[in-house]
Amino acid sequence: MSQEAAVLFANEAFYLAFALKDIKGMDELWSRHLPVTCVHPGWQPLFGRDAVMDSWVGIFGNPGSPAIECRQPRVFLYGDFAQVCCYEVIEEGTLVACNLFAHDARGWKLVHHQASPVAEKPQFDEPTPPRRRLQ
Repeated sequence: MSQEAAVLFANEAFYLAFALKDIKGMDELWSRHLPVTCVHPGWQPLFGRDAVMDSWVGIFGNPGSPAIECRQPRVFLYGDFAQVCCYEVIEEGTLVACNLFAHDARGWKLVHHQASPVAEKPQFDEPTPPRRRLQ
């Protein structure tokens, strides 16, 4: 598997864990050896693994948390680091997200996630798949 494909796989695993509200899966995706940060839309920055994982526990515990879909991911490789820029489609609108991964002995692990709203909805290359909310 190419490095780009491996990063895309890790990014897809992140959005699958998010969609399924799988805290164990989300926990496995974040680095245990490097400092991690996260900026959820409208939130102050979160620093450190404990703060980041506590945020996911809160989001997953909220029955009103939105269904999410990753669209048009683009990978940028920088040696043992990689960035994925993509769109997050949620019921309320579209966000742009950047996910930073670091490669270690366990594979590509998240070290930063940041998402924020976009002013104009982007035009997607592929048709929108049917939306479904996971229960």
